[in-house]
Order: sequence, then structure tokens, then C-alpha cells
Amino acid sequence: MPPAQNSDRLRSFVTAFAALLERKPSEAQILRDGGALLQQLVAIDDWLPAAYAQAQPERYQQYLLHADSAERFSIVSFVWGPGQATPIHDHTVWGLIGMLRGAEFAQAYKHTADGRLQVDGAELKLTPGTVEAVSPSVGDIHKVRNAFADSASISIHVYGANIGAVQRSVYTEDGASKTFISGYSNTHLPNIWDRSKELKTS
Repeated sequence: MPPAQNSDRLRSFVTAFAALLERKPSEAQILRDGGALLQQLVAIDDWLPAAYAQAQPERYQQYLLHADSAERFSIVSFVWGPGQATPIHDHTVWGLIGMLRGAEFAQAYKHTADGRLQVDGAELKLTPGTVEAVSPSVGDIHKVRNAFADSASISIHVYGANIGAVQRSVYTEDGASKTFISGYSNTHLPNIWDRSKELKTS
């Protein structure tokens, strides 16, 4: 596993993403320009602290890395243990998914006229550096699984809300739904704001 040492990458990403939202862009602009920022972040794997990259055998982990103080966006590392997968679910807000380590498959779904769910296109494979978008406007229902049965995978997600506090839904293929609020797997955030070491040496 690569060493986690460059917290400046995440700090710079947070700052740049907040600046993007300050311009009050359209959702399409957020997905385009924010997606480009996320692609830069996941292009180099030297910044995610080890504590937020740990798989657990019981289920995939959703580690909060940063929540904007106005809850305009949140950044989460999803850590998939071998063979782990989500149920079919939605998000209700825009989201960006960037693959950092390993690989995952995402299968989109859509509602049919009779209220059932059907597969919407081919299953998409995300590999390191790949970024994909979700939202109610571009497609919001999918199922995600680790591409590997013998190793962990990690993706970095950015959502247009404090996603751990958003009421969302999981679905069965017959269209039945159940609401849930995901919360987070961690109780402490990475400290990306302590710049004392670099300032002392500058």
C-alpha cells in the first residue's frame, strides 16, 4: 500500500472545490469542472491517510474525509473489501466518484413505466484515475461492487451535501424501496489543516 504523506493534495482539492462552488455554477458545470479536479486528486495515490483506507470484513466502509461547514459538499473514501458490494441505491444529490486504488464495477438502473427497476446500460468498470458522475438529472440509481475477490479497492466520492446525513433509498429490482441514512464509518476526521511542519521549514 502506498504511503500516505502528501496531505497538501487533499487540502488543495478542498480549497479548489469550495472556490468552484463559490462561483455558483450549474450542476453541469460542477460535474464537469469538479470532475476534472477530482481526476487530478485521484491521479496520484500518495495522500490518503492509512486510517481512512482500511477495509473491514463485515461491510464496505464509508470514511468522511471532509464536510464543508455549510454542508454544500462532502468528501468520502469508500473502501471495498474483497467481493463487497452495495445494494441498489440512490443519492438524491449530485455526486462524483473517482477511483483511487483497485477497481470497481457500477451498474446503473432506471425505473420502468410500471415502477420496477431495470438495468440501464452495461456495467461500468472504474479503474484508477477514472471519474464518473451521478445525480437525479444524469442517472442516480446504481449498484457498486469491488472488482476484485481477493483484494480491497478504494474510491473517492464528492457529494453535493453532507451525504452521511441525507435520507436516501435502497431498492429491490421489483421497485420496492426502503429509506436509509448512511452515516459514516469514522468518528474522527483527518487533520489536513496543520501546516506547521511545512511552514517551519519554509
